[in-house]
Amino acid sequence: MTFAVHGLPVARGIAIGRAVLVVSSRIDVAHYFIKPEEVASEIDRVRTARNAVADELTKLQANVALMGPSEAPHELAALLEVHQMLLQDDALSGGVKHWITDRLYNAEWALTTQLEVIARQFDEMEDEYLRERKADLEQVVERMLHRMKGTAAVLAPSPPRRKRAATNHDDDDPHDPTAGDGVDVPLVLIAHDLSPADMLQFKKSVFAGFVTDVGGRTSHTAIVARSMDIPAVVGARTASQLVRQDDWVIIDGDAGVVIVDPSPIILAEYGFKQRQGDLERGRLARLRHKPAITLDGERVDLLANIEMPEDTVGALKAGAVGVGLFRSEFLFMGREAQQLARLPDEEEQYQAYRRAVEGMQGMPVTIRTIDVGADKPLDGKSARQEHLNPALGLRAIRWSLADPAMFLTQLRAILRAAAHGEIHLLIPMLAHATEIRQTMALIDTAKAELDARSAVYGQCKLGAMIEIPAAALTLRLFLQHFDFLSIGTNDLIQYTLAIDRADEAVAHLYDPAHPAVLRLVADTIAECRRQGKGVSVCGEMAGDITFTRLLLGLGLRSFSMHPSQILAVKQEVLRADTSKLAAWAQGVLEADDPAFALTLPV
Repeated sequence: MTFAVHGLPVARGIAIGRAVLVVSSRIDVAHYFIKPEEVASEIDRVRTARNAVADELTKLQANVALMGPSEAPHELAALLEVHQMLLQDDALSGGVKHWITDRLYNAEWALTTQLEVIARQFDEMEDEYLRERKADLEQVVERMLHRMKGTAAVLAPSPPRRKRAATNHDDDDPHDPTAGDGVDVPLVLIAHDLSPADMLQFKKSVFAGFVTDVGGRTSHTAIVARSMDIPAVVGARTASQLVRQDDWVIIDGDAGVVIVDPSPIILAEYGFKQRQGDLERGRLARLRHKPAITLDGERVDLLANIEMPEDTVGALKAGAVGVGLFRSEFLFMGREAQQLARLPDEEEQYQAYRRAVEGMQGMPVTIRTIDVGADKPLDGKSARQEHLNPALGLRAIRWSLADPAMFLTQLRAILRAAAHGEIHLLIPMLAHATEIRQTMALIDTAKAELDARSAVYGQCKLGAMIEIPAAALTLRLFLQHFDFLSIGTNDLIQYTLAIDRADEAVAHLYDPAHPAVLRLVADTIAECRRQGKGVSVCGEMAGDITFTRLLLGLGLRSFSMHPSQILAVKQEVLRADTSKLAAWAQGVLEADDPAFALTLPV
């Protein structure tokens, strides 16, 4: 039966494919694809864990047999017997083997996926006693996962898309858009939530789109989705509970709608929309090598936001003239903060920054120092587990200043990489004069340490992120110390409006066009221009064509966004006349309803 789930559109386009569910577990479970030659070893890992748990249960059963009824009631012995039966059930072992062999899931992912499949079968049973056995199955799987925990292989590159197995689907299935054609079947990811570390692992994956139950338009899950340039919907609430493994799913990233088990008519309609989107991208691609110059001759720098050095390939392909934001924290993701030996050392970071610089072929690269905390914990766990207000806690520069040794390591690596090309050093979340002084002192210390060992390094332009209202209201202090400012609109909106941008419950209140937000952005641009300092916008507003004319009218000439958004923004720039936009932009700032004013003609 066809039904729709509504959420928030965060990455445009249409995706059609089979659902792949990432099932949450009570213990951390790694999700990654394995290489075909690793199938046998992954199956063996599951077999080893199953045998170990079986031995545990056998020993428990033996102990129970020696106890009296008062110490071990009959129900306990029966429960252990049920666990043994579930553990040896062919439905569990056979299903896990299928996910490993056919989909190339790692062992833990395959086990939790098959748990979800069988658990749904239990839920549909009429007998209450049998339905309750789902909890026993979950306990058995948890035991196996605990056995495998810490034994996962190193993350491997993702495999190519899997071919649809003819034995798994009916070739005459009218709901199957690839029925009978033997072509590759796209996969779409469905999850309750994905951490930035999870997203990084899926970044070069087979997925054509994804859906999460939670998240907002500027949560980091959404941001990475846009960088992947695949359709995505977040904040879909119950999607992971309603969608089943291998369901056909349509993701409408424009409308924020997820259509499950679509009819042939709906499939045909969205197939047409998908082709239209491909044609539009083809038309935009013709602008790749055209300079971004307005109708009245104003040059505009369109820069790229990247997460990893390899992203420079996409930046160049999109026609970026530099990197306006290298989110260095993605080099640190998936590592335990308490185990500093596991964090990237100076040499590893230096090589990564150097690859980014060399990848941009002489164009400038702006590296933001590590910004962790809030919705970007290092270990992939939810920050909410430990802090009530993680966005207001120890994050970004506060985290770096609290760990000078780690911060100095990163600063030395960035300075060394600056010997290979133009690097701008960007500091996030500054708000206090004391933080500025401490940061400057540590930069000087890093240079002194490099001098002491006669290391070669370069000089960097220094910049600060304006993402806290306190910073936006004390611009003159910042411009005394920094060469340029970069407006991080995602956090600026969040902190100005007191909205958790990762919380779908208040996502409707997240408003980039709020008069207070626009005033802070406008004043920052104006003050930088007055003092002859560089200024850019690197938040999601920079890549939103709804705001391109307004930002140009306010005097912005440097936009930094995901590579996938550059060509659409360039098209708006090429059509703009800034001499006419200035007065119009002031009218938008003064309007009672700026969102409506943005739609009015110039």
